[in-house]
This record gives sequence, structure tokens and C-alpha cells, in this order.
Amino acid sequence: MSIRVEVLYFASLRDAARRESEVVETDVVDAAALHDALRARHGWALPRERLRVAIDGAFARWDAPLREGAMIAFIPPVSGG
Repeated sequence: MSIRVEVLYFASLRDAARRESEVVETDVVDAAALHDALRARHGWALPRERLRVAIDGAFARWDAPLREGAMIAFIPPVSGG
């Protein structure tokens, strides 16, 4: 069963995807599988272990299930000065 989710990209992920966000129709069931599918599509280098994931504005585990209409954010490490 396919669901639609909105995915937000930040920093290097935004650069690789060439967009800040996109609506994705997918059959995957959790955040880890969504990351893997989008990493393959957009070619970003960062593995899951280097990222945080948030679902609907709250940090989540990679095995968190996805639901129709969820907002998913993949958050890479950032540096500042």
C-alpha cells in the first residue's frame, strides 16, 4: 500500500537533492527504508548513522513507522562558528 509523505532536506542533503522538500509516494514502511530509497535516488553520501530523522516535528527512531501525510526531515550534522 502506497503512502504520500513530505520530505524536508537540510544542508548537504538539500544540495544533493537540489530541493528543500518534496512529496514522495512510497511503499516503504519506516524512516530507515525511506532514507535508503532517497539516498539511492539523490546520491547523497551520508549514511543513516550520520543523520537524525524527525517525523512531524519530533526526533524519531529509524524504525519508526511512516503514515500517510507525515512530514519527514533528514537532518545532517552541521557545523557553525
